[in-house]
Amino acid sequence: MDFTLGIPQTSFPEDGDVLRNVGRVVASARERGVDLLAFPENLMCPRELSARELAELSEPLDGPYVRAVCDMARESGIWIVFTMSETNPQGGPPFNTAVVVSNTGEVRGTYRKCHLYDAHGVRESDRMTPGSQLCSPIRTPFCTLGVGICYDLRFPEYARALALEGCDMLVFPAAWHDGPNKPLHWETLLRARAIENECYVAGICHRAERYVGHSHVFDPLGNAVASGSDELLVCRISPQRFCDARDAMPVFDHRRPELYRTLGNK
Repeated sequence: MDFTLGIPQTSFPEDGDVLRNVGRVVASARERGVDLLAFPENLMCPRELSARELAELSEPLDGPYVRAVCDMARESGIWIVFTMSETNPQGGPPFNTAVVVSNTGEVRGTYRKCHLYDAHGVRESDRMTPGSQLCSPIRTPFCTLGVGICYDLRFPEYARALALEGCDMLVFPAAWHDGPNKPLHWETLLRARAIENECYVAGICHRAERYVGHSHVFDPLGNAVASGSDELLVCRISPQRFCDARDAMPVFDHRRPELYRTLGNK
């Protein structure tokens, strides 16, 4: 069944009211017939935050922030993917967590970012705790969804693991840092993950200063379905393309995992 994907490129709200900003985008998505809405990384943050401020902002999964977005999903009838700073029950730095909510307002899946970005002078490991499990496939009426967050995109094993578990669409909420070659890396890696896994891949980028602020959706053959810096990009997704790509180029049938295992331990 074809469906409509919406990818909003939000920034830090000028008035600091995160939920008002989310609600405004959800209302716009409803008007445009969006079925699945995937927000970028940093959605919960009202501005750039220190490690201490991020920890203070964090909430549990049953806190008011998640409940408010669940209410928006139910009222709008839209599936929503969003990120949050999740309180660490062990008392350490918070998790960077993606949450998937159904159109009835139920949390259907969560994922804690596994790969933390310690590069180019940034140290995410100083401000958050890495997750210890990959995202489990999330069944929706439209597709089987897998979620990664930003830096996860640079690890092809991550996307391949989700594809092997049956995901036909991967979404990567991100706050992809800008800089030399960074927009090129962002687009190229998204397209590569789509081609090599023969699935849809969407990269949704936060658009505040110092981030790339440009989002992309690629189909299972690497064709651009949507690309741009609009506040809300909307495109049609056809799961049949997933089936057609795998029928024409059955790379998953041709894999030789018995040859790869010795390499995977290095």
